Amino acid sequence: MRNGEIDGSRVTTGSRGLDDVLGGGLPEDRMYLVHGLPGVGKTTLALQFLLEGVRRGEKVLYVTLSETEHEIRQVADSHGWSLDGITLYELSAAEQNRRLNDNTLYAAEDVELKETMSLLLDQVVRTRPARVVFDSLSEIRLLAQSGPLYRREILGLKQFFAGRNCTVLLLDDRSAREPDLQVESLAHGVIALEQSAREYGSDRRRLRVVKLRGSSFRSGYHDFVVRRGGLVVFPRLVAAEHRSDEAARDLPSGVPELDTMLGGGLDRATSTLIVGPAGSGKSLLATQFVAAAAARGENATLFLFEERSGTLRRRTKNLGIDLDAPRGGRITIRQVDPAELAPDEFTHLVRDEVEANDSRVIVIDSINGYFTAMPEERFMTLHMHELLAYLDERGVATILTMSQGGVVGTMTSPIDVSYLSDTVILLRYYEHRGRVRKAISVLKKRSGAHEDAIRQLTFGSDGVRLGEPLSEMRGVLTGVPVIEGPDGRPEGPRVD
Repeated sequence: MRNGEIDGSRVTTGSRGLDDVLGGGLPEDRMYLVHGLPGVGKTTLALQFLLEGVRRGEKVLYVTLSETEHEIRQVADSHGWSLDGITLYELSAAEQNRRLNDNTLYAAEDVELKETMSLLLDQVVRTRPARVVFDSLSEIRLLAQSGPLYRREILGLKQFFAGRNCTVLLLDDRSAREPDLQVESLAHGVIALEQSAREYGSDRRRLRVVKLRGSSFRSGYHDFVVRRGGLVVFPRLVAAEHRSDEAARDLPSGVPELDTMLGGGLDRATSTLIVGPAGSGKSLLATQFVAAAAARGENATLFLFEERSGTLRRRTKNLGIDLDAPRGGRITIRQVDPAELAPDEFTHLVRDEVEANDSRVIVIDSINGYFTAMPEERFMTLHMHELLAYLDERGVATILTMSQGGVVGTMTSPIDVSYLSDTVILLRYYEHRGRVRKAISVLKKRSGAHEDAIRQLTFGSDGVRLGEPLSEMRGVLTGVPVIEGPDGRPEGPRVD
């Protein structure tokens, strides 16, 4: 949700995702605090911020109190950046000590703090930058040695920059035992960076805008990653920001019997759940809708969490569906490694396919893999709700697959997301005359009428095929059906 109104000019940060979270960037000519533990990405973000200024023809200054200039250049080299245009000022301890040798009247720490701040501000006066980064506040805090003196110095820093047409980032590594509320109260805005280790997979990084005075911003946590090239921020998806009047329209599968069961096919701007035991044909059925969409000239995307893309291509090719064949529309297959993925990053991948590549059909195969790979995320169902609502608003037909536990009889579902779906298609195994067969039925369809019959489902070289309704059988969904006679009674054994 966004708070307040956008007011005044904005300074872009160099990270498109962070600018989106900030409502367009940082309000210019203000002082901001960026805090987080060591290694979370503060220096990378600071360099992105300054390089964006260089790109815009601005004078920029990087003041390093804790790291050497060589270390800063190593960070830049790791991202392939040139620091040409950035003025780097390293305040070494040796330079400070040289200036303090003749002091005998005052405590060394008092003189050192004043001398340090004087050196910093003199450099700002000489450079006259439009953007400044101070890295980091922990050194000033150590020099001050007391809370009141430290707050006074930060207040003095804020007053110094007032009216100088300069946007300032103060970096803090959170070395203090308690949250630094003194600086947070003085800063115009606060951005908190966090990093946490998951039980399996890569660390998760996320950020939160704690405050941004008098300005609009996207509240809450937003996942980000540090890649070569800088911080990539994935703003949290808010479906309410993407309202549209997209009407539900038929999305036929190209299989007449299946479309009959669905009352004409699936509908756009709706979500469909295909659920059944392992191997019952969920992925192949979803792929049938994708191939039909591409044949009509529409783009479609499959996100695979479990099956390899090569395996899916081979299986569908055996059904007469070549996912790589030229069509009017384009089919994109994206194999996802969920152990390396955060929820907001996956949302970003989906949004990119919809907004940049105009995908009209999205398949997530399967949500079991997605949810299982992130067991520590407590709000995955809510996250999925926002994603489906967004896709509905964009007029996209979404197809989810979910594998149930068991083969015949009672099935168990690891996740209950059926209430999130507009349409639910159920697949089942059943035994008949010494053979294992597959059945399909439509349990619900919110957007229109559907057939309530159960049909046999087969996959072969001629594609997906459905038989006539199994009207003479009772108990198909239990896996062990009974053939009923004309009077409704079970028939005895039959020899074919």
